Amino acid sequence: MSNAMNSLSVSETRAELFRETLDKTAQKVASDELTFGVEFPQVTGPDGQWVRLPASLSAGYDGDAWSHGNWFCGFWVGLLLSSYVHTGEARFLEWARARMLLVRQRAQDPNTHDIGFIFDSSAVPGHHITGDAWFAEIALEAADKLRARLVTTRNGAYLASWGPISDPRGRSASAIDTMANLSLLYWAAGYADDGSYRQAADAHAEMTARAFVRADDSTYHAVEYDVHSGDRKRGYTFQGAFDESAWSRGQAWAIYGYVNSARETGKRAYLDLAERLADYYLRRLDGRQVPPWDFDATGRDAEIKDTAAAAVVASALLEMARVHPEAHAAAKWQGHGLEMLEALCRDEFTGDGQHGLLHNSCYSKPHNIGVDGATMFGDFYFVEALCRAVHPGKLRPLDHTRIPLA
Repeated sequence: MSNAMNSLSVSETRAELFRETLDKTAQKVASDELTFGVEFPQVTGPDGQWVRLPASLSAGYDGDAWSHGNWFCGFWVGLLLSSYVHTGEARFLEWARARMLLVRQRAQDPNTHDIGFIFDSSAVPGHHITGDAWFAEIALEAADKLRARLVTTRNGAYLASWGPISDPRGRSASAIDTMANLSLLYWAAGYADDGSYRQAADAHAEMTARAFVRADDSTYHAVEYDVHSGDRKRGYTFQGAFDESAWSRGQAWAIYGYVNSARETGKRAYLDLAERLADYYLRRLDGRQVPPWDFDATGRDAEIKDTAAAAVVASALLEMARVHPEAHAAAKWQGHGLEMLEALCRDEFTGDGQHGLLHNSCYSKPHNIGVDGATMFGDFYFVEALCRAVHPGKLRPLDHTRIPLA
């Protein structure tokens, strides 16, 4: 591999496996699309069936409890678009356009950072694939709402993750997941030629690096900030085993987010951090390809896997390999990413007649939601990784970015 290469070098054996998996994915997606009506899949339940939610379900507080609403709906549009990319069948694009109309209302949602997940997985690739301006207009609406979540302090600025920005509970809180939502802001900066989107994303990435990353390069799930000074008041978790544990999907979001931030800003410090975060993840994997839902879970809980985390990391490592300026490092990350992706295809892909793509995804063990089933986000990032391997530049742009050597 050389630092002039802009696509991955994949053996024909692996490429055939990945294409066959995308064939099966398209068949599953088409079959499920015909059963959903106007709702969207979230996770598969204990009975193996999809739990479905309307796209209109916004995030918000239910008393003191926080409900994330439907932040999955964009991922289904993304799977329809990726199936169109792979098969060329017009029905997938027609379905994606119709679904986008149902999701569009969420572009005005002021209550959640997940607006990045929703539209970076749907409207952004929709615009890239079709060139249709209305996809971009929807994504830009959403980016405006995400940028508006920026909280400025004496020591930097961050995006508040949950709740109305006027609510002190949400205003002081940020989550590691937000790093993966920044992609929408980076896209908007380029599309609208407005650097304020990139500046907001960069400010958040800078502050998250200081507040979320522990001395051993593991990450907190969430941080409560002092909204005036910007100091971290505490680190905590909602979906990990305990506040100081290493929740594997949180680590995955961090890796993914810093790879994208490195690519979009050209900052070598972000690439270096992404590598440190990935090295920690690999150390804790200890030779496995799929992590436990939390690296510090104990007893029988330690046996619960999270293929969604593996899919996110696989996609991130393939992108890190593509943008890395050093050939030996790029080869290392490509090797790990392809090994993870191959293992997911061979060992974790659902069988005929089963819903979803990946077994053993774990949405939230503490809440007993989506444990041991399929999750919509896990399926999307799995397919994003497959497209990066065999359809480079088709689902997302394939630019010539290289992070500077220093």
